[in-house]
Amino acid sequence: MKLSIKSLLCVILIVVGALMANGQTHALKSNLLSDVTLTLNGAYEYKVAPKWTVELGGNLNAWTVNEHRWKQWSLVPEARYWFCQAFSGHFIGGHLLGGEYNWGNLDMNFKMLGTDFSKLKDYRYQGWMVGAGIVYGYSWILNRHWNIEAEIGLGWVYTRYDKFECHDCGKRVERNKPHNYVGPTKAAVNLIYTF
Repeated sequence: MKLSIKSLLCVILIVVGALMANGQTHALKSNLLSDVTLTLNGAYEYKVAPKWTVELGGNLNAWTVNEHRWKQWSLVPEARYWFCQAFSGHFIGGHLLGGEYNWGNLDMNFKMLGTDFSKLKDYRYQGWMVGAGIVYGYSWILNRHWNIEAEIGLGWVYTRYDKFECHDCGKRVERNKPHNYVGPTKAAVNLIYTF
């Protein structure tokens, strides 16, 4: 029996396709909570084992709205362990974070674990941050390519900042001041496209 080139190519493509057909291994996502604050955001997640994924996310808010300053950028790498299979059901993980910020004229009248957020109304803070935390979440499969995911993270953030008298002007009141924060480090309701 003589095989033609076309037949041989078809057999090779079928075998290679069958070896590569292992379900979704990639995901693109957007945090809907960040979208509400006009923060550009996105993440890419990759399956490295049947129950393990790694993710690199980031966000950027580079503008002032109604004299409220919430300018910042950050990168957040994360590793996840899925209890069932990747991109489905419960997961736990760990994340790192780092970035810079310039915040002022924000009316956030609350305190959390030694951090007084009400000071953001009267002063402007500009600095950098690094931290780490743990996460828990759940992903609901909507169809073959779309998921919705909820995630919460707790951890520690170390920051150094300069403090200024008012939200967009004024003299520097403090320079290179350190601060440790312990509390929520991540909150997300992600819209996800898997492929």
